[in-house]
Amino acid sequence: MMTTPSQPRAVLVAIQTPHVTREELDGSLQELTRLVKTLGYSVAGHVTQKRSSDKFATVLGRGKLIELAQWTGGPGTIAASEGAEGSDEGEADESSETSPSPQEQAQIVIVDCDLSPSQLNNLERAVGVPVLDRTGVIIEIFSRHARTRAARLQVEIARLNYLAPRLRETGGGRERQSGGIGGKGAGETSLELDKRRIRDRLKELRTELAAIGDEHHTRRARRENELTVALVGYTNAGKSSLMRAMTGIDVLVADKLFATLDTTIRPLYPETRPKVLMTDTVGFIKKLPHDLVASFKSTLDEAACASLVLFVVDASDPSFRSQLEVTRKVLAEVGATDMPSLLVLNKQDRLGPEAVTSLKAEYPDAVFLSTRRKEDLNMLRERILRYFEREMIDEELHIPFTAQKILAEIRTRMRILSEDYDAEGLTIRVRSTPENLMVIKQKLAR
Repeated sequence: MMTTPSQPRAVLVAIQTPHVTREELDGSLQELTRLVKTLGYSVAGHVTQKRSSDKFATVLGRGKLIELAQWTGGPGTIAASEGAEGSDEGEADESSETSPSPQEQAQIVIVDCDLSPSQLNNLERAVGVPVLDRTGVIIEIFSRHARTRAARLQVEIARLNYLAPRLRETGGGRERQSGGIGGKGAGETSLELDKRRIRDRLKELRTELAAIGDEHHTRRARRENELTVALVGYTNAGKSSLMRAMTGIDVLVADKLFATLDTTIRPLYPETRPKVLMTDTVGFIKKLPHDLVASFKSTLDEAACASLVLFVVDASDPSFRSQLEVTRKVLAEVGATDMPSLLVLNKQDRLGPEAVTSLKAEYPDAVFLSTRRKEDLNMLRERILRYFEREMIDEELHIPFTAQKILAEIRTRMRILSEDYDAEGLTIRVRSTPENLMVIKQKLAR
């Protein structure tokens, strides 16, 4: 894709610590590149270095810091007394891309690890442009893509938790310091005031989110006897495309990370008997900030409460196995474990015959599909229905003509196998879950 002149440029920084392989580093950089492009930046280049840790004062060693500053026009150093622990002695360099021309210089530096407040400050002074770490990038993307009130609240909580320890005293802090009653004693500095405002705002947000969470819990309680299927998986694995294909609704489908943050629940279409609801959930990613996972717990509870979970993966992505592991770990963080599940290997139309054969041998119980093929979608639909029918039982019921409301409920919740009319009403044979049968029997007994 060609870059427009107005599109800002970013230079990426990655550290290869001893427990990270070169392949893992390359994969992480590719993922960071996609995050940065989703944020609206083009990638001008990247700088990588082997280091024993990513906890040094400036993350990079002195030589690499100077090289990074060539991309941004910064001084490439901080005061020696403050940056001494950033020495690169004994550290190995990895070659970066060629030094930029002035027209290619970057307006922002993005680091593929979490930075402490002091690291962030040191790097910004050395490179002369704003610096974001991986968590900051993800939170910014979430902020832009949140649509519903619940999603916006969840993202703002995570953003403020991220921002609070990174606040720095402004130059006008002393002027804003004031005494208490009568003007005696030291008052709050601007930094202390900002932190208190953040604490107060977080309290308001959590209260409002808890109220919305209660509403979600009430709605889930109403769906207690409904059959539900939750789509979970890595961001951009094709969950929204599958959701649209299976339910017929117009949900946002975009080749971007975290295009979907808001939970959508719709019945399978054409509708089944009994009705099956499908839920689309927020996508996952490596190093997903813990605050975001905690904030989106109410959303992820949809997966934890589902009758069946579909783990959707992009089978054409060589790293889909590690992505699947990330998905399972994030769900475990919110207590969503040991759930009935089915693996869906999506985008098989991008694979060659040999690759498909190999994956089928590796995952014999998985569903292979492309959302562009109607026969694949019908196969998944039948697989879902067969799963639920394993737990169903067949039973004969007699419905008097005076119980038309109950009959309508039966037609909505159960599959009708046969029906015979007599002088008093209708005798029908149904296939249903034990829970729904119990509800109907109780109503007929009244």
